[in-house]
Amino acid sequence: MGYCNSWWATKADEVYHNKEWGRPLHNDRKQFEFLMLEVMQCGLSWQLMLKKRAIFRKCFDNFDFNKIAKYSVKDINRILNTPDMIRSERKIKAVIQNAQAFLCVRKEFGSFSAYLWSYTGNKTILYSGHANGNVPASNGLSALISRDLKKRGFTFLGPITVYSHLQACGIINDHSTDCPLYKQINAKYPTVKQPKDQEIF
Repeated sequence: MGYCNSWWATKADEVYHNKEWGRPLHNDRKQFEFLMLEVMQCGLSWQLMLKKRAIFRKCFDNFDFNKIAKYSVKDINRILNTPDMIRSERKIKAVIQNAQAFLCVRKEFGSFSAYLWSYTGNKTILYSGHANGNVPASNGLSALISRDLKKRGFTFLGPITVYSHLQACGIINDHSTDCPLYKQINAKYPTVKQPKDQEIF
C-alpha cells in the first residue's frame, strides 16, 4: 500500500497526498496557492496549513493573484482580524508582495508554470536515492530557483521552502517506491533521472 505513510500522519494529510501532492502542476492559480501555503507554513506545521486552508482561501480571494496584488492596508487589517487566521502581518504582506512578483513573471514568461518548469525542460526529476527515503531539505536546484525568485522580488521563499514546493507541484517526484503514485506519475508524465541532488540538464 505504501502511500508514503511515514510522512503523512492525519486524514487531511492523506487526502492531500493522494489527490494533490507530487502531481505535475501547470495551473498558475494552484501554483500560487501552493507557494503561498509554503510561505504561511514557515515556522509552523504543515498539518496546521491544511487545517486552515479554507480560511486562507477566504482571506486571499481563493488565491487570485490578480486581486491580491492590489491589496491595500485595509485588506491587511481585514485578514488580520479574520477569526482563526494566522495573525502574521509579515507573512500577509509577503503574500501580497509575492502576488505582485508573480504577475511580473507571468508577463515575462507567459505563465509562472512555464517559468518554473523551464528549469527541468518540462520533466519531473527522479533523484537517485530519494524514492528510498533519502530526501534532503533542500538541494542545488531549490537554491538556484530561490535565488532567482529573490531577485525577482519574491520573499519568504528560501531553498527549503522552494524545495517543498518543487515536491508539491511535481517537479521533483519524492513519493516513495512503495507508494502507488510514484509509478503512476512516472508512467503518465515525462521524467528525467538525476544523480543525487545534482542538476545536470
